Amino acid sequence: MNSQTTGLKVAAVVFGLMALAQAARLAAQPEVLVAGSPMPLWPSALAFVILAGLGLWMWRLARLR
Repeated sequence: MNSQTTGLKVAAVVFGLMALAQAARLAAQPEVLVAGSPMPLWPSALAFVILAGLGLWMWRLARLR
């Protein structure tokens, strides 16, 4: 395993963990206040989709090498 493959796998795991954190926020639905206003949940849903996609993409690239 070369350093590029290792780097891609590490990036995939990091993106996957961040996606799981966003999914946990969606499941728990905590009230998050930003400057006194509640933060909606849709940015977390968008972040989950993007992060999960990036994680899968990186993992696939690592497997092709």
